[in-house]
Amino acid sequence: MPVPDFQSLMRPTLAVHQDNQPHTSANLRDRLADQLEVSAEDRAVMLPSGRQSVFSNRVAWAVTHMAQAGLLGRPARGVTQITDRGTQVLARHPNRVDMRVLSQFPEYEEFRARTKQRKGQPPPGHQETPHGSRDDLSPREAIEDVIDSAHSAVAADLLARVLKQSPAFLEQLVLRLLVKMGYGGLETATEHLGAPGDAGLDGLIRLDRLGLDVVYVQAKRYTDTTVGRPDIQAFVGALHGVQATRGIFITTSRFSREAREYAERVNARLVLIDGPELAALMIEHDCGVVVEESFVLKQVDDNFFEEA
Repeated sequence: MPVPDFQSLMRPTLAVHQDNQPHTSANLRDRLADQLEVSAEDRAVMLPSGRQSVFSNRVAWAVTHMAQAGLLGRPARGVTQITDRGTQVLARHPNRVDMRVLSQFPEYEEFRARTKQRKGQPPPGHQETPHGSRDDLSPREAIEDVIDSAHSAVAADLLARVLKQSPAFLEQLVLRLLVKMGYGGLETATEHLGAPGDAGLDGLIRLDRLGLDVVYVQAKRYTDTTVGRPDIQAFVGALHGVQATRGIFITTSRFSREAREYAERVNARLVLIDGPELAALMIEHDCGVVVEESFVLKQVDDNFFEEA
């Protein structure tokens, strides 16, 4: 049979995992191809880029969306395993699992909304073109929409991977990210301070060549814990302790409204970066990501014909 679209692959993908065992990507693709009777010829059909098959691409997207909804977990690189939620969804939806089913889970809705909200666009559901139906969009808009969706998945994956690392990894990560963003005036622009007795300051970055202008950084690797006003107050106190007036507080979770309001009122210049913004900055500045594909969109050159 022809390769199904990625939503049609969701339930079969989930069904392969119902044995509660971890499955590698290759094993998953092979079992799906056998069960759905996808021929070797159809499996060999490549995307226009020639770098990946259509079948592999659609299976990967089915996995990505279900992982964002919490139906599949990723215990190791290239390995997926069903979760309790996935088992429940499989039992409740014997015929089909698609994006409408996944939309009942807040994590998935946040995943879908993340990129558009970051860009100040209306969230999904507000005159949004349904996924997979972009007839009303120009080619440029359609490409941007696809890239936004892909980067939302990448952003969620980045945060998930950071959360599996040690707190020291996050501290080093944010310093590397700031350098990639153009901060730092010296060959050794950053210094990692995170250690017992660091007084709440995990690192610093020197903005000028002489190192006279310094910004201190604090990084908190949280999952469900919201950073509140007391955390920001403690950070401000640590800045005062080293006679600093600038600080960046980064967390993998969120800031409370009170924390943000307090940061705006204090004399020190504070920048608060939450998890979604951290992931977005990593993507924008190529920190922890690589370019998978590059596409060129062309249009007619009017000047060429006017000169003829």
